[in-house]
Amino acid sequence: MMNTQNQNPKNTEDPPVLLDATQMERLYGMAESLSVREPDVAEQLLNELNRAAVVAPGDLPHGVVTIGSSVTYFDETSQSEKTVTVVLPTDANIASQRISVLTPIGAALIGLAEGSAINWQTRNGEVRKLTITRVSPPGSDQV
Repeated sequence: MMNTQNQNPKNTEDPPVLLDATQMERLYGMAESLSVREPDVAEQLLNELNRAAVVAPGDLPHGVVTIGSSVTYFDETSQSEKTVTVVLPTDANIASQRISVLTPIGAALIGLAEGSAINWQTRNGEVRKLTITRVSPPGSDQV
């Protein structure tokens, strides 16, 4: 039997990640500072950042998840749709559906575009497939 706990659910078919240069720099700093306290989440975020294409600030296309975006995704495991806002850790509030980019799901969503699907691993090792169905730009808070 395979040990899925230590396996990386990512593969070469992962969707592209696109970030603006300012957020990329900020996210690298946050991931590095998180590496001692939450090494698994830091590694997940760094993996996403390392495969990201970087654009100039202000050149991020509409429909790409960035800090402050509201994201609606379909979870194939639970067969449910959910809308969250990806935020900085200081703005996170799970009761308000505001999830930190420094959580497993926040790290999985950042930089993805509408229509993208990704496998992500929960804190308890469960692998789930999420499909991004809608991205609203920062400031719209459509949750």
